Amino acid sequence: MAAFTKDADWLDWDPDPTKPSFVLPPGTVDAHCHVFGPGDVFPFAPERKYTPCDASREQLFALRDFLGVERNVVVQATCHGADNSALLDVLEHADDRARGVVTVRPDIEVAELERMHELGVRGVRFNYVKRLVDPKPDDYYRSIVEKIAPLGWHVVLYFEPADLAAKRDFFLSLGVPIVVDHMGRPDVAKPVDGPEFQAYLDFASRPEVWTKVSCPDRLSVSGSPAYADVVPFARTVVETFPDRVLWGTDWPHPNMKREMPDDGVLVDYVPSIATTPTLQEKLLVANPTTLYWS
Repeated sequence: MAAFTKDADWLDWDPDPTKPSFVLPPGTVDAHCHVFGPGDVFPFAPERKYTPCDASREQLFALRDFLGVERNVVVQATCHGADNSALLDVLEHADDRARGVVTVRPDIEVAELERMHELGVRGVRFNYVKRLVDPKPDDYYRSIVEKIAPLGWHVVLYFEPADLAAKRDFFLSLGVPIVVDHMGRPDVAKPVDGPEFQAYLDFASRPEVWTKVSCPDRLSVSGSPAYADVVPFARTVVETFPDRVLWGTDWPHPNMKREMPDDGVLVDYVPSIATTPTLQEKLLVANPTTLYWS
């Protein structure tokens, strides 16, 4: 097995997060997390644009239990490319407490998709963030959607505001549910009622669009623990689309450059954006259960 060396500037995930003071409701789903390797078991993709530290399923499950999360949705990390072996290994060992979102190529066999479905995969991810991947032409993605649509899967989109402006019509033509990572990465230095975020809210108003109000640590300029500049954006999404929002830790927090977030702090951030027990129940339990376990 090929050895690997993590990037020199890589920030490792926090092995000793604080215990959150906010008690998550029973049935809480961390709807956005990843696993990396271990690299000597599940090698990283040759075409990857970063090499991370290891972050195994055992370590993910330990964090799940520490935070009081009941279930996880594991999203394929770009460092693994279209080799979903590490993710599928999580599902095989999760005792129905995990679901998956994979990365696949158009030539994947339907039988392989069906095998993934049996293990708990419910979506595919299309990444448009150019510093992480090289996006493909529309027909590439459309041919994948044609194969996954009969399974009832959805598409998870990772994009930035400029990508939405360019691809909005294409995204809405896919004919399957859409889940957007991290609110489409708004620039939180701009007004929440400004044209850029309003364009996202208009997109999110479509009944097939779901939004992850995750990763304040990626979006914030003001920083932890309050992530105060992100709160108005996430709260707006939660209160405007309460039945189509999801939350996740983003553990093990790939490609963080300034500081590594504390996962306990990320849990304690939740009541600032979902301010009532009813909104918290929808965000953390009912919505992800509907999308991934029903």
